[in-house]
Amino acid sequence: MTAMTANTYREGKMTSEERMVIFASSLGTVFEWYDFYIYGTLAPILAATFFSGVNPTAAFIFTLLAFAAGFAVRPFGALFFGRLGDIIGRKYTFLITMSLMGVGTFFIGLLPSYASAGITAPIILICLRLAQGLALGGEYGGAAIYVAEHAPPNKRGLYTSWIQTTATLGLFMALLLVLGIRTTQGEPDFAAWGWRIPFLLSAVLLGVSIWIRLKLQESPVFARMKELGKQSKRPLTEAFGEWGNAKIAILALFGATAGEAVIWYGGQFYALFFLTLTLKVPAINAQIMIATSLLLGTPFFIIFGWLSDKIGRKPIILAGFALGVVTYFPIFQGLTHFANPKLEAALASSPVTVTADPAECSFQFNPVGVAKFTTSCDIAKSALVSRSVNYQNEAAPAGTKASVKVGDTVIQTGTPDFVKNLGEAITKHGYPPSANTAEINYPMTILLLTILVIYVTLVYAPIAAWLVELFPTRIRYSGLSLPYHIGNGWFGGFLPATVFAIVAATGNIYSGLWYPIVVAAMSFVVGLIFLPETKDRDITHMG
Repeated sequence: MTAMTANTYREGKMTSEERMVIFASSLGTVFEWYDFYIYGTLAPILAATFFSGVNPTAAFIFTLLAFAAGFAVRPFGALFFGRLGDIIGRKYTFLITMSLMGVGTFFIGLLPSYASAGITAPIILICLRLAQGLALGGEYGGAAIYVAEHAPPNKRGLYTSWIQTTATLGLFMALLLVLGIRTTQGEPDFAAWGWRIPFLLSAVLLGVSIWIRLKLQESPVFARMKELGKQSKRPLTEAFGEWGNAKIAILALFGATAGEAVIWYGGQFYALFFLTLTLKVPAINAQIMIATSLLLGTPFFIIFGWLSDKIGRKPIILAGFALGVVTYFPIFQGLTHFANPKLEAALASSPVTVTADPAECSFQFNPVGVAKFTTSCDIAKSALVSRSVNYQNEAAPAGTKASVKVGDTVIQTGTPDFVKNLGEAITKHGYPPSANTAEINYPMTILLLTILVIYVTLVYAPIAAWLVELFPTRIRYSGLSLPYHIGNGWFGGFLPATVFAIVAATGNIYSGLWYPIVVAAMSFVVGLIFLPETKDRDITHMG
């Protein structure tokens, strides 16, 4: 890398090759997110395929393990591949991560079912999910840094915002492809074997992505650093063993990525979760509405990325945190009003009470599926949460078996027909078993979902540029990747499990929203006070 090339970079001129960097990095990352999300989109079918024949407790454990595994290991992938990226370079590291993700996804499509391979099938599935999570832990940081280190200084927000669209576009692609195949084949064939097609197609996507990325050159900033012999020999020690750098990582986690993660997962994944599991909207209807909102909201990634180059990263991200804190409750209550009005009416008119020994009532946080909640109180509350019923908690004397009062009807736990009797009583008092699709106000529901996606674009569009600019070049890959993936893999990835536990403990279907609200509020305060604006920083600084 010559001094002239470095000067050209600093002057902000973009060549056609550098524009190809944006396209190739974004395209490859879209495919990686697609690979990661098709598992979540097809989770019910995968559970039936790979966990059938296992006793219910083991099936439950395997299901949650397989879902959580990909999120849990992302920070470890960030550490491993972040170190590689700071030592051998950005380009080759994210080629490795993309290959690992694509191979893992392809083999899920080839896995035999539990019926033909027994317990081996779910074990291999979990191992492949671990591989996917490790790969994703290294991919994002590499792609974001690679683009930022090529971009003109006054356009880093705009160009890295294309990387920020990739997670949403990957989810959109997964939803669209699954819907298309499902509709074309019909449900029986899709459940039997058609679900494998989206996984197998990843081989084609992998080949295209690798072919394009092999044409790219190394980041000019990294190449210049390597030419000068200034790359780090111990990036993890420098990034997290030296307080000056470790402090940046800690503040980036609590002041930026944790809040970004809960707004991101709250506005997309939890919105889908809320529609299907809480409001009982049929999966196809919910997926179409989510896909439509993603299509409408995605252009705002580019808009806010461009705006962050003008007014800064910090005010845009903090605005997203503040809006989520202030409006999450009315937006999700509005989703109930427009998507399932009968449930809204039942919640208002038919109070339910759980009477139980408080010592038997657990906080049912179970992100990896190893905890068991088998007391009469936990069984009663889980049954009510699954039917989206609000309830009050009433203490009973020690040792008393839990009971549920619905109107004037009391249902005692411990009886063989408890769940059936409870379901009948709930239905009798107006709680619908599912949303009536003819009563869904589709325009208003999609509008609210689109607002949630716009919140996502506010917090997510400028985050790559902000993180890249916070860390010096020597340790940028390691320093950026760990707080990003702890925030998104743990704070965001475990959001559904956390929300379920809060709802079960409080008896209110909206109370789980306190989790993203509190985390976003924390990030707003920490980011406002402790994190600097960085849009004018020179990121060629070696550190």
